[in-house]
Amino acid sequence: MSLAKVFIQVFNGGHVQTTLRQRAALQMVSLICTLHDHQDDVNWCAFSGTLLASCSGDKTIRIYNTHDFSELPFSPLSGHGYGVHCCCFSACGQFLASCSTDATTVIWSMVRGEIEAVLEHPGRSPVRICAFSPDSTHLLSGASDGTLALWHFPSKQLRKTGAVNDATMVACSFSPCSQLFVTGSTYGDLRLWDLDMNQLLAEKNAHDLGVTSCSFAPSILSGGQTVEFHLASSGQDSHLKIWTINMSNSGACKMELQHTLTGQSAPVLSCAYSSDGQLLVSGSVDKTVAIYDANNAVLLYKLNQHERYVTACSFSPTSPLIATGSMDKTVNIWMIENGHSDHGRTSVGRSKLLVSDWSEEDVSAWLVDEGLDGLVDKFSANNIDGTELLSLTKETLASELNIESVGLRSKVLRKLEELKGASVCAGIPDEFLCPITRELMKEPVMAADGYSYEKEAIEKWINTKNRSSPMTNLPLLTTLLTPNHTLKMAICRWKTSSQHPKDDTI
Repeated sequence: MSLAKVFIQVFNGGHVQTTLRQRAALQMVSLICTLHDHQDDVNWCAFSGTLLASCSGDKTIRIYNTHDFSELPFSPLSGHGYGVHCCCFSACGQFLASCSTDATTVIWSMVRGEIEAVLEHPGRSPVRICAFSPDSTHLLSGASDGTLALWHFPSKQLRKTGAVNDATMVACSFSPCSQLFVTGSTYGDLRLWDLDMNQLLAEKNAHDLGVTSCSFAPSILSGGQTVEFHLASSGQDSHLKIWTINMSNSGACKMELQHTLTGQSAPVLSCAYSSDGQLLVSGSVDKTVAIYDANNAVLLYKLNQHERYVTACSFSPTSPLIATGSMDKTVNIWMIENGHSDHGRTSVGRSKLLVSDWSEEDVSAWLVDEGLDGLVDKFSANNIDGTELLSLTKETLASELNIESVGLRSKVLRKLEELKGASVCAGIPDEFLCPITRELMKEPVMAADGYSYEKEAIEKWINTKNRSSPMTNLPLLTTLLTPNHTLKMAICRWKTSSQHPKDDTI
């Protein structure tokens, strides 16, 4: 798609409904482009770190570069015989899965746009939904006859099957630890399963008239002998619901409804969490897109731009972008500017970003963490963000920020040097660094807290830190470590493309 086809528009006033108090938390949502390439309803959209995929009743999947939303040379992908219901990226973004009424789930290479494998669903029923586990070890597909297929993704072999009688599978989502998944059906139920296809619990009346989508929040909360997940679900009852799922060390499970969000006036067809878990987006039959503060269950924005039902929504994992798809055959790309996702970000959240990508709020939080609270006002008044922070010198601290104390200037510079040394300013993507050692990972493994670590480092940590999470300082439900093969491959590709001869070979 040429840039000439990209429709640019920024919203103010009546197009975006919000209060002045809420606008302070989320200052602006901009529609940056509309993609008009599909010839039928858009059924799903999904982001990787650098790509956007959308699929449609027109039997195709279209792939766009998120830098400028130009369509890739090998797009559209045409391999299904009927409409495509869902698509999703593997964790590293190298593969895309798509499922269709033709009873198959197709695996595509995002390097060449070629078919890597065709997975035929047991029973040959139309496949309505598919999802990768966060570690990309498993791929789940659900069909119109209520059956589930759990595939071992590296080998493309069928691992387990399951079923819910008298229902169509329309929703599924893996937990952030990759060890559990939830399914939703037209029966209205939400069910929690383990990887052996054991059903751990069932909320049989989650949504009247049927579930339409579900999405796990990316974080894991742990305390004492239990671990807690958050799950969002949407349904034909026009509600978006937020649930907690608690699991004890004994294996007992409990699911409780925390919030029922009623910001949309018709069936809610899709929902998704932001990568930091702070925001929740949903699309509805009322043609609107709703953005919520996920922690406080507050409606922040209601966007009116699609001309028909909003069937799909997705957050970018690396940028403040939302994609929404509709039965009007378009995909809208929205940008959240100076937004809520920066508000109250913890030091753990900041550690996932390049320092150069830090907002002014991130810099203020860093100052507080380093015991430099007295400088927050000065830095804020001078609009010091991550890029400005990295460029500070002894001279600019004195002349531009008017820090008179030589000792205080020295402390800032010392802390800044420590930050530079610990950061990824050399160009290594932060997700490739072990959170414990801050070094490039060679054998990345995923722990029960959902984070990936260097195997040797996390094993040593577990043996000496009483099974606590290095990222959350909360107890780990299990010490099981899962090799993150997709992350390892991504690191290998990055090292090859970046030509870092000084790095050890993975």
